[in-house]
Amino acid sequence: MNIYVLMKRTFDTEEKISISGGKINEEGAEFIINPYDEYAIEEAIQVRDANGGEVTVITVGTEEGEKQLRTALAMGADKAVLINTEDDVEEGDQYTTAKIIAEYLKDKEVDLILAGNVAIDGGSGQVGPRVADALDIPYVTTITKLEIDGTTATVTRDVEGDSEVIETSLPLLVTAQQGLNEPRYPSLPGIMKAKKKPLEELELDDLDLDEDDVEAKTKTIEIYLPPQKEAGRVLEGELADQVKELVQLLHSEAKVV
Repeated sequence: MNIYVLMKRTFDTEEKISISGGKINEEGAEFIINPYDEYAIEEAIQVRDANGGEVTVITVGTEEGEKQLRTALAMGADKAVLINTEDDVEEGDQYTTAKIIAEYLKDKEVDLILAGNVAIDGGSGQVGPRVADALDIPYVTTITKLEIDGTTATVTRDVEGDSEVIETSLPLLVTAQQGLNEPRYPSLPGIMKAKKKPLEELELDDLDLDEDDVEAKTKTIEIYLPPQKEAGRVLEGELADQVKELVQLLHSEAKVV
């Protein structure tokens, strides 16, 4: 099986993020594999181990993404592809990323594509479905279970607290939801092997694309942190007095009654 994983390099939201000039300040920030993409990588490895074939991980961005690709290779992926847009794309969006990935994949023999359900920095969940649409293949989002039998896939997907089971055919794109699996940590032998695994770097010219072909359809005006929450207040005294004070506060300060 030819299995591809769409991976994004994201900010580590466990670390403190600062804003400068309406943009996230990358200096000193920690970057990781988007956590939902880790589920996709793990599932791809498990599918390969059960059915044979190889796993190729793709990312779009700058050369800094090589570190996260090497991590994916250390987890067990076979190949990696970095499509470097640093010199060609000043501002991109989900359309930009999906267009580039679809252009790369259009001539490949694809059996299965996995992506994260959402990226934790943007949360739009658009790239996977956009790629599937561009390649004209079926897709299933927010999956929590995947079974492959020949060219048939049985997929369980999360639907707001419930689940549904869908049977479809390959080639197929799915997006991974939390609970699909437990991503493995790269082992020391895996890290050593990753250094020798193929990592291909491409630019837009290699895909016969130029900047106009991938021009963003949306524009980010400003990024800002949510306002800092004020400390809570504890009411004291008799219950009737607390209720009276609460109503007064809801009216005068919270302005909700």
